[in-house]
This record gives sequence, structure tokens and C-alpha cells, in this order.
Amino acid sequence: MTRRRILALLVGIAVLLLLPFGLEQYKLYLASLTLVYLMLAIGLNLTLGYAGQISLATAAMMSFGAYAVALLVPVRVPFEVALLVGALFAFLWGLALGFPALKVKHHYLAMVTLGFNLIIYLVIRNWESLTGGSFGINAIRRPAWGPLHFTSDRAYYFYILGWTVLVVASAYWILHSRWGRAFRAIRENEMRAEVVGVNLRNYKLMCFAIGSLYAGIGGALFAPLLTYIDPSAFTLDRSFQFLIMVVLGGLGRFEGPFIGAAVVTLLPEALRASEGLYLIIYSLSVILMMAFMPKGLVTFWDWMVERVSGGRPGKAKAISVEKSAAASKSK
Repeated sequence: MTRRRILALLVGIAVLLLLPFGLEQYKLYLASLTLVYLMLAIGLNLTLGYAGQISLATAAMMSFGAYAVALLVPVRVPFEVALLVGALFAFLWGLALGFPALKVKHHYLAMVTLGFNLIIYLVIRNWESLTGGSFGINAIRRPAWGPLHFTSDRAYYFYILGWTVLVVASAYWILHSRWGRAFRAIRENEMRAEVVGVNLRNYKLMCFAIGSLYAGIGGALFAPLLTYIDPSAFTLDRSFQFLIMVVLGGLGRFEGPFIGAAVVTLLPEALRASEGLYLIIYSLSVILMMAFMPKGLVTFWDWMVERVSGGRPGKAKAISVEKSAAASKSK
């Protein structure tokens, strides 16, 4: 990690730690919701952006974590155990959902995951004895460690922030390990990846499973944030929302989910002053951003970094090329 990235990371952590002390209740809720959505977007970016396997089942995986917490915590199961149970359940279903990825690709795979999301939604809505059906489950309790309770909005924000740091750190480690290199190889060219020794079966299954695991963790934190869940929170609309976050932020870029989650969560709130027109303005904004920045808003982030660092686009790349040429000549 470069010195510039370390400095940006430290500044970002400082801002996140100080942020809840200057926000009113609703804005603090939006900050917490953005962190939850960030975890879900990171999972989908891993599956779609890095491994190239499209998934429209993020909301379904999210529901496993949410309902695990909503059902297990009231029967005296510790919150963290309930969260891990939901995340494990999502991981196993993600593993199972990865098998179709071995046979189908592109829009066919999208249809498979779309169908899975619909099935889970219908099960949640109709299994009233377990999930409460359309009436949902309310009064979902937030975690507590003995005398330390995370019931206040500010305390729960820090709790979510802790899990977010774990997810971001683990995703960074995965993407900079041989797993991340294998995911990128599969995305670029499956045949070439297989020739150089990448096990397509294992890595495709794991990219779905890990992305689903992150979605399960996000869902488990989402339920106590609202203190109420029902099937409408896990429809296809929600899966498409996460897809927009990843694509708008920047597919296959580590910074992409951060930008996408913030924009997709906060932009509609900023436009609510326009009353009935805010959805039209929001839709047009997304269309324009994608039209002029097809690689996502991360291109604007790259431009800002270049301006702040006083460099020019392509300068770093040119320097690295020159160093490589010099090294080859010395050999």
C-alpha cells in the first residue's frame, strides 16, 4: 500500500469516527445505512466486478442474515452468533447458487440468480408461521455485550462501523491474494485462466459464496438498524439497487463500492426537496453519470487524486514502464 493510500485511509477512518457526533438522528441513520450497503456492494463487486459472474440475488442473501437475527436473538441467542448463522446460511446458498455458473454465463446466469431471488421472496412472504409473512417482524433488538448496549443510534453506528472495517479488510486481503488474481483471470478470459492452472470450478463457487457471505453480514446488521423487516425489503428492486451501486461506482475497482454506496444512498435524500420530481431527477442523474463516465464514478476519483498529487494521468504508468525497461536492460 502506497503512502498516499495510507494517508487517505487514516483520514477516512478519522472522518468516520467523528461523523456521528455532528449528525442528527435521521442523518446518522443514513450514515449507518450507507455502511451496511457498502458491505453488500463489496460482496457483489467481488462476484461481478472481479470474477465477472453476474448475480441478481444479493437481496435474497441479505434476507438470510436479517431473518436469522430477527428470529434467533429473541430466543436468547447472542447477536454475534445469530449474525454468523445468517452469514453461514448465505455462504452455503451462495455456494449452491455458484453451481449454475459452471454451466451458464452472462444473461443466462442473471436469469438463474433472478429466479432464485424471486423464490426466496415468495418463501419469506408465504411462510407466515416463521417469518410473519407480509406483516413482518418488529422490535428487533440490537446487540449488547453485558452492561454495554448498542441500542442508541450512535452506539449502533460504531458497531456497524466495526463490522464494516472487518469486511473491507478481508476483501482487500482476498483481492491482493492469489484468489483475487484468479478472479481477475476468470473475468478476462476463462479459457486462458484454465490453461495457466486456475481451477474454474472452485474459484467460481468461492466468488459466489464469499459475495453471499458479505451480503448475509450486511443483512444481519440491516435488520436491527430498522428494528423491523418484511418481505418488501428483499425484492428484486433491492438487488438492482446494489447492482447500480457497483456499476455506478466502478466495476472491478476497490474504491467503486464506496462511491456507489454513498451516491445511491445519499443522492435520493438530497433530491427529496424537489418533492415529486426527485425520482425523475435521480434517474436522469444516474443515466448522465453512466453516459459520461462509463467506467463509473471512480474515474472522477482518479482525476481528483491526480490533481491533488500534482501528477498527470498516465504519469505513474509511464514511470513504471521506464523502470521495467531499465531493469530489463540491466539484466
